[in-house]
Amino acid sequence: MRPHSLAADGLIAAALTTVAVLLGTEAVAQGWPALDPLAWTLVALLHLPLALRTRAPVTVCLAVHACWTVYVTLGYWPVVGSFGPMLAVYTVASLRPTRIAAACAALLAGVWIYAGVVSDAEAMASVVGQAVGFPLVLWRFGHVARRTGELTRQLRAEQADRARREVAGERVRIARELHDVVAHHIAVINVQAGLARFVFDSDARTARDALDTIGGASGEALAELRRMLGLLRADGVQGADGAPAPGLDQLDDMVARVRGGGVGVELRITGTPRPLPPGVQLCVYRVVQEALTNVLKHAPGAHAAVELAYRAGEVTVSVTDDGHGTGGREGVDPATIPERGGHGLIGMRERAKLYGGTIAVGPRSEGGFGVRLTLPTPVQTARRGDAVRE
Repeated sequence: MRPHSLAADGLIAAALTTVAVLLGTEAVAQGWPALDPLAWTLVALLHLPLALRTRAPVTVCLAVHACWTVYVTLGYWPVVGSFGPMLAVYTVASLRPTRIAAACAALLAGVWIYAGVVSDAEAMASVVGQAVGFPLVLWRFGHVARRTGELTRQLRAEQADRARREVAGERVRIARELHDVVAHHIAVINVQAGLARFVFDSDARTARDALDTIGGASGEALAELRRMLGLLRADGVQGADGAPAPGLDQLDDMVARVRGGGVGVELRITGTPRPLPPGVQLCVYRVVQEALTNVLKHAPGAHAAVELAYRAGEVTVSVTDDGHGTGGREGVDPATIPERGGHGLIGMRERAKLYGGTIAVGPRSEGGFGVRLTLPTPVQTARRGDAVRE
């Protein structure tokens, strides 16, 4: 049981007890005996246990009906004690199977008719009608509440499962691309190893450079391989299509294609460009690609800016638009952006997480939309000149 649920049930029990006490003070005016200490004790026992109604609904229902039976038998006004049993029957109907709920509803009807018999009610037909109608209504409302709760839990489970499958599919797709990156490194190692073997006796300097290249490429390949193995979570992954993985040198081509789609894009590069591992380049490329695709879909005709910044220890890329396109997406919640074949926000976040980076996506205060990705620079890159200060 959640604490706030118990607190809410306690407040409801206290409220019903208060209503019953106020109604009990009117017993004499309604022609019934005044409530004595024993009657007030029974009224409390009829309503206060409702604080535990969601924890033990059937037990609470039986307990309050037993107290109500004693209360009626002693000749007190039955209406004062009717609120607790009715709420208890509704609770059973909303939390337990139909068979148990029907038995509790029949119990309520039986005690109701018994109260009419004990009090020598002149309109027994009305009492019987109430004894049939009230339990049926309470059972029906409880049944609807139970079905609604079951459907809500089922929907949440399906949404969570779909989200897990989308994340798994995106990770498999990223792993396929990392396969290309690892294959590239292995190819470089193979070529450099052949070169070193060929010039080993005649050109020691070239052979040493080739071995240095092999060392760097093998380290990056191992890092990419570890990432790829951490991503693979599905069987039956097909091989890559053989196309080379895109990198930062293809950003200009991508920007040109987006300009052809009607979006003015400005590409700015700050800092001193330096070599980055293919996996990091692929991550940056895909995030920029998805961000510009969203501009084309949600703000066609807008002006966008892509800024790639080389900083000490990290590389940052931001994609922003002014939101002045014909589509206009000011005020759009990032979570409402449609996914494209498993890409979109899920893909951006998974890629950023894969390389230990961070990503921020959302509307800008000055208008438009923005995506900002920050990735740490690997140690190997730092050794090759990642010491630029701006």
